Amino acid sequence: MLLNDLRDYIASLLESDRFRDYCPNGVQVEGKAEVRRIASGVTASQRLLQAATAWNADAILVHHGYFWRNEDAAVTGIKKQRIAHLLQHDVSLLAYHLPLDAHAKLGNNAQLGQLLGFMEHGRFGEQGIACYGELAQVETLAQLTQKIAHSLQRPPLVIGEGGSIIRRVAWCTGAAQGYFEEAIALGVDAFLTGEISEQNVHEALETGVAFIAAGHHATERYGVQALGTHLAENCGIEHRFFEIENPV
Repeated sequence: MLLNDLRDYIASLLESDRFRDYCPNGVQVEGKAEVRRIASGVTASQRLLQAATAWNADAILVHHGYFWRNEDAAVTGIKKQRIAHLLQHDVSLLAYHLPLDAHAKLGNNAQLGQLLGFMEHGRFGEQGIACYGELAQVETLAQLTQKIAHSLQRPPLVIGEGGSIIRRVAWCTGAAQGYFEEAIALGVDAFLTGEISEQNVHEALETGVAFIAAGHHATERYGVQALGTHLAENCGIEHRFFEIENPV
């Protein structure tokens, strides 16, 4: 598939033009004109680039790419090394941030909810990327914590009483701890995201709404995999996801 056709297909699929984002969505670094093999990963780190080029990928698909708003625009240091690696191997980098969080089927939040058996009832937060709903069956916080640890293969940090009953949940992958107050206002029993801030501990203890920090990387592994699988099934492109371990 031609790179430009792939770019246009994903843009239409994710409706990326409707998002006000913190980085450019789409082709961030241009490589060869044709894409037959695409590697995916959460973040375009040097380790991911090396793994992808060792596999002879023509393009790399990520959630966290480059050129973030307010960062230094100079191509020096780590940024220079990463871009040089892509250019040297003539490999394209495609990145999708908020569009990949928000997509109703392939998005990080939709995929995480599906993995954990959450039933989505609606959306909230910035441009409707966060979700709320309920569990398939009532569980204690300790039971839900165990399920999350098993599904994501890492123990989450949990603020709340293990015996408390969880029916309604809200969730948003990554660093969405700023949505906690909105989630509380929705009347949920627990809020799940990737990271936690100091004030969230007090908010959870004082409101009785559990806060579950399950890992930024761990919660955002699934959207890019779903998108890569979709491309393989619909565009005739070979796809492989590379898990680059990250404890955060």
